[in-house]
Amino acid sequence: MTAAIIGPRTTDQFTDLLGGSTVALDDAVLDRIDTLVPPGSNLNTADSGWVPPALAEPSLRRRSPTDRSAA
Repeated sequence: MTAAIIGPRTTDQFTDLLGGSTVALDDAVLDRIDTLVPPGSNLNTADSGWVPPALAEPSLRRRSPTDRSAA
């Protein structure tokens, strides 16, 4: 068995990647992504086989905009 080990090769790359941990996409961007690629879409049939629970069970997905505004 082989496995690719991916990640930063230098400290500078690692530091740059850490900045991404604080990025939060707003609801409009997430809604646009869901419009382009609806949740549960499989873009690569080679990836089929395991279905993440949040895709198999709609109640585990991100709340709808109307649900978010009620909170």
